[in-house]
Amino acid sequence: QVQLVESGGGLVEVGDSLRLSCAASGLTFSSYGMGWFRQAPGKEREFVAAINYNGGSTKYGDSVKGRFTISRDNAKNTVYLQMNSLRPEDTAVYSCAADANWSPISESRAYQYDYWGQGTQVTVSS
Repeated sequence: QVQLVESGGGLVEVGDSLRLSCAASGLTFSSYGMGWFRQAPGKEREFVAAINYNGGSTKYGDSVKGRFTISRDNAKNTVYLQMNSLRPEDTAVYSCAADANWSPISESRAYQYDYWGQGTQVTVSS
């Protein structure tokens, strides 16, 4: 069974940094593009970042460009999200997702992804 398990969330203060991890199993990780999405109460799910199968191409949502970095380690079947200069508006549940047919055109569309993790809470105090 395919599983994506996020970790690394928590409570931090404005300006702090945090690194999220997503460990994948049950799939050929190196064949999947990976994405991070977030959702805050009362808001729609928002695209955060995406990375192609070998890490050679990345995309970011406008609200996190210059602050967040997505990366992957295919030897560890893990994708990461490094979050710097955190703001209160970054508070959300962050989920990772896997897409067997990743493309730079559709990577920001949540419905394009095949598998999802359970999410990890990130709270930035104001």
